[in-house]
Amino acid sequence: MENRTFAFVKTDKKLIKLFFKDITIIKGLGNYVEVHTLDHKRYIYYKSLKELIDNLPDGFMRVHNSYIVNIINIESFEDNQLICGTLKIAVAKSYKECLTTALNTMML
Repeated sequence: MENRTFAFVKTDKKLIKLFFKDITIIKGLGNYVEVHTLDHKRYIYYKSLKELIDNLPDGFMRVHNSYIVNIINIESFEDNQLICGTLKIAVAKSYKECLTTALNTMML
């Protein structure tokens, strides 16, 4: 299934369909992750960030040991902080250069 636009996640004993374009950030919680969406919903399920990043499409980037962001849903980036909707995410020094390079390719 190359070029998938969605995935199913198991949360609260049911499978939820999530479109990648609707995901804003993914926060690591140890062996669990918390997925935040554009409509301000949160889904928690069992998977580590390390496992998850390998299964996400190219638009997702790790910006901190605890955060993955969807680049298309970044509203602004200033002073090592990303704004994604109502959420502020700190960008770790080790990920900043890679993020800056990715964002520069999208500049007008």
